[in-house]
Amino acid sequence: MTKVLFVKGNPKSTEQSYSLRLGQSFIDAYTAEHPSAQITELDLYEDHIPLIDAEVMTGWGKLAQQTELSHHEATKVQRLGELVDQFLASDLIVFAVPMWNFGYPPMVKAYMDAIAVAGKTFQYTATGPVGLAVGKKAVIAEARGGFWSSGPAVGMEHSQSHLRAFLGFLGVTDVEVLLAEGFAFDPSKGEEILAEAVARAQQAVKAQPVAATI
Repeated sequence: MTKVLFVKGNPKSTEQSYSLRLGQSFIDAYTAEHPSAQITELDLYEDHIPLIDAEVMTGWGKLAQQTELSHHEATKVQRLGELVDQFLASDLIVFAVPMWNFGYPPMVKAYMDAIAVAGKTFQYTATGPVGLAVGKKAVIAEARGGFWSSGPAVGMEHSQSHLRAFLGFLGVTDVEVLLAEGFAFDPSKGEEILAEAVARAQQAVKAQPVAATI
């Protein structure tokens, strides 16, 4: 049974968000093709995603020294551990994310910080860092108001390129990117743009039998 983690990185409702609708369309197509898949949703704006703050840093230091953590330190550190374990237990991670100001919303970066843990998802070696989260597949369903995949704006895009590089650092190199661009240029074509992206998402599921390769 394939374990799918659906990471929702937009604070809007699904009905109001093109990125969440695109991501949900992929999930729907995937479950239609693989009905035995186990889908787990992680809403980065509804579920607790601790920020790496002073309490977390202090808590990690106390863990290393085997001293007692405060209640708040222990709660945050424990939750971060749960997020790492959830990520590592997943075979397929689907990110539904919008592009904001050249990158992703802040809680997406918070999640990336949460799952980047030396000794668990990567390790340093004499020849450089090595990802430990190997054998997984990821899908990035991203909606953009503008056009950033070609032309002079390419150098200002730090969304999917950042997430792909980050996942590769963790050992996840099989990444499918589903882009939907230009929503802000002509809002009247929003549904048309989304429909085209949804069709690509559905084709991606059929073209790549994820469950057979992970």
